[in-house]
Amino acid sequence: MSTRNDASRGRLGAAVSRTLAASTEVFRRRDATLVVAGTAVGYLLIYLYALGHLAPGLGGFGVTVVRGALGKFLQPKLGPLSFTPVARVSAGPVTYLFSFNTALGLGIAGLVGLNLGLTYLAWRQPAACGIGSSSSGFLASLPAVLSGTACCGPVVLVVLGIQASGIVVTAFQFLLPIAVVLLLGSLVLVGRQVDPARL
Repeated sequence: MSTRNDASRGRLGAAVSRTLAASTEVFRRRDATLVVAGTAVGYLLIYLYALGHLAPGLGGFGVTVVRGALGKFLQPKLGPLSFTPVARVSAGPVTYLFSFNTALGLGIAGLVGLNLGLTYLAWRQPAACGIGSSSSGFLASLPAVLSGTACCGPVVLVVLGIQASGIVVTAFQFLLPIAVVLLLGSLVLVGRQVDPARL
């Protein structure tokens, strides 16, 4: 039994090590870095819009900070993973509300971007990644795409035109930890296929 556990830990350690090395390679290539950055920025904007923290503005420029902003920064708003905005930035046609949700969104956007960056690297150099000419690179990207959409479930409902009740919208915030776990898992799934030594 302990031999199986040791073998499993060894395989997991090798997969994580290979994923870290492959992630470093992503940032050494300009095209893969652009995929990561573009995906992360786009995802963060959608995430903030879905939360209502990025909206059309009324014009003008200004910054308003609430009193006791540091104390309220980690204060939950509606649930355990929804935080109270502590500042409003008006920049012409856009109004942005700053809260700890931005930090959460940045983390998730980074994971989504890195997943797609690794997938792009595997797709661009399939022979170096042990993928061959099959569609494994594309299939490996599906967990990243599917798990990434769990954070912005309300956007999916808006796009489909479905009016969700408060209970359904509240349930989406509990998908956030699940999405992070899925993103980390898909990162290892894709990263273990990339052999940085052969790139």
